[in-house]
Amino acid sequence: MHKVQLSYQLSAKRSPDALIRNPLLDMLQAVREQGSISGAARALGLSYRHVWGALKDAEQVMGRELIVWEKGQRALLTEFGEKLLWAERQAQARLAPQIEALRGDIERAFSMAFDDSAHVLVLYASHDAALAALRQHAAPAGLHLDIRFMGSVDAISALNAGRCLVAGFHTTERPPANSLAAQAYRRQLKPGLHKLIGFALRTQGLMVAKGNPQGITGLQDLTRPGLRYINRASGAGTRVLLDELLAQHQIDPAAVHGYASQEPSHAAVAQAVASGAGDAGLGIEASARDKGLDFIPLVRERYYLVCLKSALQQAPVQALLAVLQSPAWQSAVAQLPGYAALGAQSGQVLSLRAHLPWWSYRQAKRASATGSAAHD
Repeated sequence: MHKVQLSYQLSAKRSPDALIRNPLLDMLQAVREQGSISGAARALGLSYRHVWGALKDAEQVMGRELIVWEKGQRALLTEFGEKLLWAERQAQARLAPQIEALRGDIERAFSMAFDDSAHVLVLYASHDAALAALRQHAAPAGLHLDIRFMGSVDAISALNAGRCLVAGFHTTERPPANSLAAQAYRRQLKPGLHKLIGFALRTQGLMVAKGNPQGITGLQDLTRPGLRYINRASGAGTRVLLDELLAQHQIDPAAVHGYASQEPSHAAVAQAVASGAGDAGLGIEASARDKGLDFIPLVRERYYLVCLKSALQQAPVQALLAVLQSPAWQSAVAQLPGYAALGAQSGQVLSLRAHLPWWSYRQAKRASATGSAAHD
């Protein structure tokens, strides 16, 4: 049984018929109508050598003859060749409505590419419910977000490697200069090279089963015997946050049963808790509510977007800023469980030094250099 592969091409005008063209079957039809390979080639605007070679190659692939190859005789299709044409006519007739609908869907999708007022923005980001909502909110305004969710560290790495135009990550509202977040991001984000964009405030906490049957009240309960924790993957911003919180509470990660587990998103952690595979996991309130879980708030954090300075004036980024600054979007994000709008800072370009501890990094770097010189 030979397999079918479909393809399409863009053109200035649409063909008057609704068929999906197949070059081989077009050649067979032309041979039948013209009675010769040369006549078929002329009718199709192709060379004799091309048509003859294509038919011979097809016979080799299919293991069947398509043409009755007799010198001096009118070219005829073999029974197999006739059956191929019959099968295509049957398929085209049965599937014509679906083919036309598919053609229309593809044309509508490509019409956006030719619309100068529409923009596509590739965004790699730490998993976030507000970003998923933004994708739906922005589309009617002509901004189409191509979002790929991954860990915060990986998202910023993708930005620096040129694989996306904007990245998303999150930290506590004022991370200390010696925080794990600073250690994770300071090597990747540089003042003067990157531009920070205000996006949203959100609350992270422990997602637990409905009714909180384990009586969990905070991080200290994660070390209780028998309590199963569901963790995020290494490199995820929420994993960095957990390590920060454990350090602040002087909790050894080795004492948390399930610390080595890894789930790719807030939704996956919530599903694991909802299914009974675990008792608690750190995540956002929106994911907890979506799975019918209880939520124990622990910390409020800022979710930032970041782009290179050189990309800030590009049309897709400017369109993004306009959507984020709109009252309609700020009202929409405020309605998400555990989220709050940034108000005047939403969609605004913010100072890295004011919101992240890079100034301390520079001082530490100078101090390190001075110390090294003294030792030399």
